[in-house]
Amino acid sequence: MFGWLRDLTDKERKTMFGCFGGWSLDALDVQLFSFAIPTLLTVLHMTRTEVGQLGTVTLLISAFGGWIAGALSDRLGRVKVLQVTILWYAFFTFLCGFAQDFNQLFVFRALQGLGFGAEWSAGAVLMGEVIRDKYRGRAVGLVQSGWAVGWGAAALLYTAIFAWLPEEQAWKALFWIGLAPALLVFWVRKHVEEPDVFKQNASRAPRTGGSLAQMFVVLKPPYLSTTLKVALMVTGAQGGSYALSIWLPTYLRTVRGLSTLGTGSYLVVHIIGAWFGFIAGALLADAIGRKATFLLSAVGSALAVVAFVMLPITNETQLLVAAPLGFILYMMFAPMGTFMTELYPTEVRGAGQGFCYNVGRAFGALFPFAVGFLSDKLDLGTAIAVFAFIAYGIQVLALLMLPETRGRSVANIAPAE
Repeated sequence: MFGWLRDLTDKERKTMFGCFGGWSLDALDVQLFSFAIPTLLTVLHMTRTEVGQLGTVTLLISAFGGWIAGALSDRLGRVKVLQVTILWYAFFTFLCGFAQDFNQLFVFRALQGLGFGAEWSAGAVLMGEVIRDKYRGRAVGLVQSGWAVGWGAAALLYTAIFAWLPEEQAWKALFWIGLAPALLVFWVRKHVEEPDVFKQNASRAPRTGGSLAQMFVVLKPPYLSTTLKVALMVTGAQGGSYALSIWLPTYLRTVRGLSTLGTGSYLVVHIIGAWFGFIAGALLADAIGRKATFLLSAVGSALAVVAFVMLPITNETQLLVAAPLGFILYMMFAPMGTFMTELYPTEVRGAGQGFCYNVGRAFGALFPFAVGFLSDKLDLGTAIAVFAFIAYGIQVLALLMLPETRGRSVANIAPAE
């Protein structure tokens, strides 16, 4: 399964390690919030609608962060932008621990979102350009599996900190730990280099116009049609994922009646399944193609989420299916960066990926807000099922309009409408 790692060059391995660390720690910082939700409902006296707004604002603002970072990485370099984004999201996650009310937390979460979206844009393009065609799907997919690692770390930290500290202090300590990713920047600065294809393109084709013009280049022909379709596909994938993941800890504690330890245990099982899903998605992307992997995961996820929250099953049975749910749900994210890398030429690749992934994430961010709003009128499980099913339906429709990209060389990609 991992024998191909030995065939990577030193530059490919170091780049993959740096991006894996950045994405894992990004996930750690973002997922800390989902574990704090039950406490915020009581300690800061928030409503579910307000909590939904906190989850949504981070993702909405991340669209701008990712879009801007993608365009800047086309002009300034992938590695430089990656370093700045890691520092940014770590700092504002840390500040969340000092928030005293909803308004302060809203501002800190919004600012965290800028770095959260930006990190993926810079890292995904960097990986896609450094790793050769033969291993790109597997390598980028393996880096995406870092999301499960960071999420799992957040679950373990949540379980440990809430066991040691009273809730009034534990949620703050959880956010303070979010400063840790800043240390990764020192390693990236020393060991990770810009992709050769980026340096060659920059040297032979000096850029005209400013960063603002670069941001909008993928919203014009010949890129516009591809950009809109991919953004719609990502909207469905992210919307379905967020509809469940943002609300899952709250669902387990308030609907299923689990303790803090029980909730943490469920989530660890779910996250282990997610990690294997990322790995399977990475291997399938090279074996059967990017689109087939997306479609398999999207249809399976729609059915699995509805079954998980709607069927009258016991807590013990639900624990058994938590891992398969994570597996099918996150399989689709492994080929995401690779797919977008293979759709855009080098000179606009950062802007294209930054826009599509993060605008898709922004619209997907409306789904947890919608779940929170609907759950004030219906039960939480029904709200999750309704919006997850809608999201995955959107993803499938968009995929039917997009091409297969397996086997494309990043150095020879021409825009297609």
